[in-house]
Amino acid sequence: RVSSLFRTQASLAMEQGKAGEAIQSLAGLWRDEPGPATAGFIIKSFEKLKGLVTLSPARVAILRSFTVEPMVPLLKAHALTEGIAAEVHVGEFNAWTQEILDPNSPLYAFAPSVAILAVSTRDMVPELWPEAGTFEPSAGLAEQGIARFKNAIAAFRKNSQAALIVHNLELPEIPSAGILDAQATNGQLAAIHKINEALKAIAAEFRGVYILDYDGLVARHGRRNWRDDKRWLTTRLPIKANCLPLLVSEWMRYLTPIAGRQAKVLAVDLDNTMWGGVIGEDGMTGIKLGSDHPGAHYQALHRALLDLKRRGILLAIASKNNLDDAMEAIEQHEGMLVRKRDFAAWRINWNDKASNLRELASELSLGLDAIAFLDDNPVERQQMRENAPEVMVIDWNGDPLDLARAVREFPAFERLSLSEEDSNRADYYAADRMRVELETTSASPEDFYKSLEQQAELAPVNASTLARVAQLTQKTNQFNLTTRRYTETQITEMQSDPSWRVLSIKVRDRYADNGLVGVAITRDQDQVCEIDTFLLSCRVIGRTVETALLAYLCEQARARGCHTVEGWFLPTKKNAPAKHFYASHKFTVLETTEKGTRYGLDLTQAKVETSPWIDLREAVTA
Repeated sequence: RVSSLFRTQASLAMEQGKAGEAIQSLAGLWRDEPGPATAGFIIKSFEKLKGLVTLSPARVAILRSFTVEPMVPLLKAHALTEGIAAEVHVGEFNAWTQEILDPNSPLYAFAPSVAILAVSTRDMVPELWPEAGTFEPSAGLAEQGIARFKNAIAAFRKNSQAALIVHNLELPEIPSAGILDAQATNGQLAAIHKINEALKAIAAEFRGVYILDYDGLVARHGRRNWRDDKRWLTTRLPIKANCLPLLVSEWMRYLTPIAGRQAKVLAVDLDNTMWGGVIGEDGMTGIKLGSDHPGAHYQALHRALLDLKRRGILLAIASKNNLDDAMEAIEQHEGMLVRKRDFAAWRINWNDKASNLRELASELSLGLDAIAFLDDNPVERQQMRENAPEVMVIDWNGDPLDLARAVREFPAFERLSLSEEDSNRADYYAADRMRVELETTSASPEDFYKSLEQQAELAPVNASTLARVAQLTQKTNQFNLTTRRYTETQITEMQSDPSWRVLSIKVRDRYADNGLVGVAITRDQDQVCEIDTFLLSCRVIGRTVETALLAYLCEQARARGCHTVEGWFLPTKKNAPAKHFYASHKFTVLETTEKGTRYGLDLTQAKVETSPWIDLREAVTA
């Protein structure tokens, strides 16, 4: 079995101290054989890897109306394979209302970063579930369910800043009225549909509330196959054992992006991945790619890739091939739905793919751990695990029919919100290629900066920029002085406090509008302006935008009567580009600890000179 191979590979890697390779094998094991036994093995394996791996913490509270305890180890194991250490609190059985309403409940004492509200239809509105109550079409049942959801969500948001994932309501397999229900506009199914639609609108009213389509999940796997009425009556667990990992996987599609574990690039192979066959041997007319079987399966992958691009995920190529042959197929084959313009970068040569991905990461100014890798060849996938264990390897069974599904179900591609910057990301990288060409022909760095014709706009965070500002704090790693992560709710609370300032910066140049690319968060206290957060997207690093932003912060602090500007540099594995930022701008070391270095600038004695080639403006507010 494949699972036995993964288990053996994981054990061997742990013995050899190869943590990255062990994690990749454990992830493959979970995908191949999810269940209690595998969960136990994975949890014990990660105990052995303590100190060798860095995991993103997540405190997960589960508020429920049914038994969820058997899913807790499954959730912990699956989270570990995604690089997340999940600490889980399970609320009392069917006591979710009391826990949410009581600000002193164990829920809030646990201080979750994520909460899951999993309430079944039979418990939210019993009359809408055939086995639980008697349905009366005119009883206002939908309105009752909507009110219960809204009250619970509002109370939770009042008492907690945590992200909230809310299950919608499941439809019964057979409604009380049978086929008559489908003929009525006020039947059981219509009432549940009404609640679920209203639930989306309720979530939109609150920051950090996300709807999990539980009914859709059940429908995808078959209502009769999902429910276990005997288990419900005996243990109050209405889900069959083989479906428990499926629900956990659905939770992980939300937990992964909330925890910041996201792939920013998908690097794809070409032969037998983007098309059937080998372009160098079969030629343009011989590869399988079109609207009929089997070429249609590869086109399904193309559509999945284009959907990822619309989410702001960059596409790249890592293929062992002749460049001219590959590009001819990409640009000229009538069955290709993804063209050269859709790829941010490519490495098409005969070098090993791990080295090629390192080059791609450097070109795109990203870490290797931001890249996912799709290749039909299991040998290439295993070599990637061994030689570049930071890369997220997408496993699939080799059947072209399942190619697109493997990509669509990969949790690191999930996004909880989509900004304009996300949608335009591929265009930004195309503009970067033109900037590189300009830089190589400029006589000096100053001439290059001037030629860019950069304009920067500074503005306090507002309703239209809040989501993007929070996203940048959660995702930016390289030029991020403190790497503090904030939710939309936390940023809103900062903005409401007069001692805090949350500032965004947008940058455009002669080639493109880069959008909102930077965030600065400061706090004034006793004539000291502390820089809590200072970050910039990799798109504008090294173009002196960082100097212009720091100079603005210092001058504004001086105008408010501050005598000093202070800020920490907290080192991580990824933010080395920001290490010398303060020192290079006349800041002196005030304190050095195990966690980092605190710098300060005496505003009465020094100033930060701004970048003369950047047209820096404050946004006009109504």
